[in-house]
Order: sequence, then structure tokens, then C-alpha cells
Amino acid sequence: MYTNNFEKDFFWDEVKKARRIGISAHVRPDGDAISSCLAMYDYITDNYNKDGAKTVDIFSMDFSEKFLIMKNSDKFITNDDYKEPYDLFIVLDCGSIDRVYADEKIVNGAGEVFLFDHHVSNTGFAKYQVINSESASTTELIFDYFDEDKISKDCAIALYMGIIHDTGVFKHTNTTERTMVVAGKLLSIGKFNQEELIDGTFYAKSYKENQILGRALMESIMLANGKIIVSWLNRKIMDFYGVESKNLEGIIDQLRVTDGVEVAIFIYETADLEYKISMRSNGVVDVAKTAVFFGGGGHVKAAGCTMRGQLHDCINNLTLGICHQLEEHGVKID
Repeated sequence: MYTNNFEKDFFWDEVKKARRIGISAHVRPDGDAISSCLAMYDYITDNYNKDGAKTVDIFSMDFSEKFLIMKNSDKFITNDDYKEPYDLFIVLDCGSIDRVYADEKIVNGAGEVFLFDHHVSNTGFAKYQVINSESASTTELIFDYFDEDKISKDCAIALYMGIIHDTGVFKHTNTTERTMVVAGKLLSIGKFNQEELIDGTFYAKSYKENQILGRALMESIMLANGKIIVSWLNRKIMDFYGVESKNLEGIIDQLRVTDGVEVAIFIYETADLEYKISMRSNGVVDVAKTAVFFGGGGHVKAAGCTMRGQLHDCINNLTLGICHQLEEHGVKID
């Protein structure tokens, strides 16, 4: 999927003219969401706001402390901090308006709205948008809109961080030759310690995060002749271990690598009878189709949604569509 209805120079002309600029990505932000926001913030403030005359705000809900390693990660504000309309609002790494963290009235209340995204399920909700599902991450996508000689070390780190988190440190099949070229350029520009960034933000886990990972694995069940693995956590268990949604990263990926599994599903309770669903596919199933059906979105191999109802009904409804796809590909399901 590729959509682009504006030129690079036009975008930066709008940035130059804007007095107030807002930036936001999707709710429950992952590495690419946080990193793309910070990269855009860094590039704008470094090159278009040297005198500090502009107001540049980046919106996000709470995120993992591991991303505090990036400069300006303390600059994020919440919807409660909103004061007055923006001349320009930039949405990053988000497939639909209802998934943007910043309130819809804040986004749509801006003079102009630009969208940069790489989700194949994107609904195309902005006036100006570039959507490229071939990009491994949104940070890879926005790299093409930055002049390389104007990218600071901190901006390069943020761009690189988004790539490593959305590619699983270059192991997922969304990693392309272009991805590696961009990553190499960022290493050359920033001259940073990539081992420290990768270990510190991708592999490192706190003790309670390791505990909840173990609990999620213990609670998992196998369905559809071992082709689907499902695990879930309710609020009582999360409160017992003292964890929040930001501490659950990596659980779905560990479920996915279970031998023989085609699809992994991880579910956690966000409110009474409300659940956040994450899905990962090993290739046969397009989990974005299932996510979109239930009002979510994502990529062919990684997608998610929010569901309401009884837990067992949510699991049954999710697996029904997944099993249908498996059977279409010749996988026998009893």
C-alpha cells in the first residue's frame, strides 16, 4: 500500500509557517511510535525552531521507562495539558483517527493535519498523508523527509530506535535492503553505540517484567491442533505483580516462537469486560484482517484491536476467523 498526496518541500513550508505544532502517535505507544514522535520533534526544533519562537508539543500516554534513554523523552504532554489550537498537527505511526492518542478534537482542530504511517490497514483519515506499508517502520518512512545533513545525533538515535523495535532488531520479514541502508546511514550520522541502545530498550527487562512474562506463558493454552497459542492476564494478576500495559512488551513475541504455532494471541484486561488484543503471525495468516474486522488494525504479521465482552467469547470470535484462514491455506483444523 502506498499513498502520498503532498511533496516534501510543501510539508516543510507548512512547518516554517506554523506558530504552534502538535505531534502524536497511537495509544499504548511502542518503540516506533515514541521514536517517530521524538525524531520529528528533534528535527523540527533543531532546524525550524532555533529561536524557540514556535510551540512544539508532543502528546503521549505513559510509556516504558526504557525509552527515557532518548533525548527529549521528558517533553511529552497529555491531553490535559492542551491549551489552544495548533496551526499544524502531525500524526505518526497511527492507522485511524480513533487510535491517535491526542484527542480527536485536538487533531481535527488544527489548521492542517499531516499523517505519516506504514500500516497496511490505515484508513487514510488526514488531509495530507503519506502511507507506505513497505516501510519497516514509520521512522524509516520519515527519514526520506529529512535532509541527512540536518539530522542530529539525537534525531538519528530516535530514527534508529524505531527501526530496531519494529523489525525485532532486523529479524522480521519487514526488514528490507532499504531498511538496512537507512539504518547504516543513521549509524554513520549519529556515531552512537547501537549495542547499548538495543540491549537497553529491546532485550532488557525488569524483574517484575520477567515475572509477568513467566505468568503469561504459564497461563497460555494451545488451540487448533497447536496452530494457535493464546494467553491472557486480568487486572487482578497485573495488580498483583505491579505491572501496567507498558510492562507487557515482549510477551506476544515469546508466544509467537512456540514450536508449531502459526498465530499467537495475547490478551490483557484494560477495564471491566474490555480487553486489548495483540496478535502475531508466522506467515500463513494475515492477522490484520482479523484486527480490522474487530475495529483495530496493523500489519499482516502484527496487529491488534480492542474487544468487549466475556473473555471466552472474545477468544472464540478471534480464533474463528483465524481458523478459517488456516483452512484456506490447507491447514487441517479439528
